[in-house]
Amino acid sequence: MPSFTRSMGAVYKNLLKPLFFKLDPERAHEVTVDSLRVLRAIPGLKGLLGAFNQLPSAAKPVEAFGVKFPNRIGLAAGFDKNAVCWEAFEAFGFGHVEIGTVTHKAQPGNPKPRLFRYPEHDAVLNRMGFNNHGAQFVAARLAGQPGPGERRIPLGVNIGKSKVTPLDKAVEDYLGSFALLADHADYVVVNVSSPNTPDLRKLQEGDRLRELLGELVAANEQREERRSGSRKPILLKIAPDLTEGEVSDIVQILHDLKLDGIIATNTTMAREGPFKDLDQAGGISGAPICDMSTKMIAHIAKLVDGKFPIIGVGGITSPDTAAQKIDAGATLVQVYSGMIFEGPLIGKRVARHLAEKCGDL
Repeated sequence: MPSFTRSMGAVYKNLLKPLFFKLDPERAHEVTVDSLRVLRAIPGLKGLLGAFNQLPSAAKPVEAFGVKFPNRIGLAAGFDKNAVCWEAFEAFGFGHVEIGTVTHKAQPGNPKPRLFRYPEHDAVLNRMGFNNHGAQFVAARLAGQPGPGERRIPLGVNIGKSKVTPLDKAVEDYLGSFALLADHADYVVVNVSSPNTPDLRKLQEGDRLRELLGELVAANEQREERRSGSRKPILLKIAPDLTEGEVSDIVQILHDLKLDGIIATNTTMAREGPFKDLDQAGGISGAPICDMSTKMIAHIAKLVDGKFPIIGVGGITSPDTAAQKIDAGATLVQVYSGMIFEGPLIGKRVARHLAEKCGDL
């Protein structure tokens, strides 16, 4: 099995990655998604690869916010925006996938080019702008796929504000997406931290955030009261650029409203080190935000004192950088940019390393 993994890793590093990196970044992404759709559609192939790459059946599942995960690493939102290939990641050892960001209204996103690689720094800059097919379309697609309780790996659904929706109507926009998508999710993530939708990050501010999350929590409770659906765990995804005071205020709101968890962090607007003179709008992800994200996780962990779980994301490019997030206080981790540079089997490598470290095996 180790030799199989090394062989697959070598195929990516020596053959596939050079080919992908010759393509425009967004075109390379589209080709990858199409390839994974094919893998997912071939009968038995996903399960066969998963038998090699998932942890052994004796491994202890990881429980967070009432959901059981087969291991600690997931794919972050942004890769599969429209729920077309997420199931394929089971084959590479991932323990969950988060789709989206999905908005209530379909939208094309920002003008191209809007995705840039910096391989010398293991970094990506994007200003995609939540390009997706819209909540109604994505919900219809998910309705034709295995639902909660029928999947081998859990599915998170990440929702954001439609660009055309004014800030004072944001609550209605999120509620519309939640109503359409919650039935299909194992957990729901409220994204108020992307830098690529105008004014979106203003929703991280105290009164606005409290109103938005309060309405979503109420809608979640009403689902149970009407018996129209089960309660879904709701998590908040935050930016790495917040001050400690701002983070403290957010954590207090999450505590008051009894939210289920927090995801730290999204991409950064900071321009430091080799990017200090970069004249490109958008958020930077990958290795440059690793320390920033880990410090944020450690700060949140002290504030929450185990009251709810943290999903750590930002700059994971190896099992060791994933372990740093766990040491800082995360229960689960997610990767996206690191997969671009290291290949999809980073899922298996990280899952096994964290399972050994945390005593899950």
